[in-house]
Amino acid sequence: MISLLARLLIKEKEGAAGRKAYGILCGAVGIAFNILLFLGKFFAGTLSGSIAITADAFNNLSDAGSSFVTLLGFQLAGQKADSSHPFGHGRIEYLSGLGVAMLILLMGVELAKSSLKKILHPQPVDSSLLVIVILCVSIGVKLYMFLYNRRLGKKLNSAAMQATALDSLSDSVATSAVLLATLAGHFTDLMIDGWCGILVAAFILWSGFSAAKETIDPLLGTPPTHEFVEKIRDLVMAHQGILGLHDLIVHDYGPGRVMISLHAEVSASENVLELHDEIDNVEKELRERLGCEAVIHMDPIITDDGITEQTRKRVAALVHCIDDAINIHDFRMVAGPTHTNVIFDAVVPFHFRLSDSEVEEKIKTAVRTLDGNYYAVVNVEKSYT
Repeated sequence: MISLLARLLIKEKEGAAGRKAYGILCGAVGIAFNILLFLGKFFAGTLSGSIAITADAFNNLSDAGSSFVTLLGFQLAGQKADSSHPFGHGRIEYLSGLGVAMLILLMGVELAKSSLKKILHPQPVDSSLLVIVILCVSIGVKLYMFLYNRRLGKKLNSAAMQATALDSLSDSVATSAVLLATLAGHFTDLMIDGWCGILVAAFILWSGFSAAKETIDPLLGTPPTHEFVEKIRDLVMAHQGILGLHDLIVHDYGPGRVMISLHAEVSASENVLELHDEIDNVEKELRERLGCEAVIHMDPIITDDGITEQTRKRVAALVHCIDDAINIHDFRMVAGPTHTNVIFDAVVPFHFRLSDSEVEEKIKTAVRTLDGNYYAVVNVEKSYT
């Protein structure tokens, strides 16, 4: 159904405009579906006297609010950059996903409270064919919404849509549990309506926490994917004159709004104007092929003095003997009358087995074993990728 509506109503299916159109369409359809499900379940809950069905109905009403939040989030996130927000409004989409997660958590708490009351004061639940049909239809609709929102959320890389998909999955599980409780009450004397509601509430709360984490993480800042880093690395290193890169940082300002900065190693003996022109070409290609604005700093390295590169390789080998996870860059040498300083940065992973000071001391000790009276001046840093 949504695919048909997308073909009929969405003219531009790619880029920011297509993303916004898909988000608004799915939000509007979600509102319509959830209001219909609320009305059907509220009628079924009133008819049967089931607290679980009635609570599930209000869960769908909150989902209609969640869909409205998602719709509003895509509408606001699609606004163009302005003087107050020069990087655009894309992160509003993350905030709307967080809003959906908060609504999920709120409904989980309310459902748990209602179910606890039903456990303390159990009452028999009446069921009919109409009630069972309404619950089965609801499960089918929610599963369809889960599958479609998940597929579209992955396609658009949308945290808000992924949160909505999780919400739909939790609803289908919740309604399935309600259906089982209704059937158990009909065919046996067991009054498990309240206990079933507690289990449903626990699942809804878990879904809410998961959805909240998925939207909070990009707001706090997460590393780029390995695939995206490799695309950047391959593109940059394909340009003549670029000998290496490091200190890559990816800044995420919302889906489709990415800025990157990196250090590109170039030969110190090459013409600086020609190298600057090549760097401009790299930045342009990153923008055109990967859709990200780039700022590249040139790091000149000595490659033709016969000793610097050889010493760098020897130091790198010593560092890898400490741990293969440690890498070095920005290597240079300053010779003096009594000793030579080798100056470089050492990159270690987060949660490394050694502290930064321990890494520094081990590297200094290792470098002192080299012939030539070398002393290491090390700056230990973490990787942003």
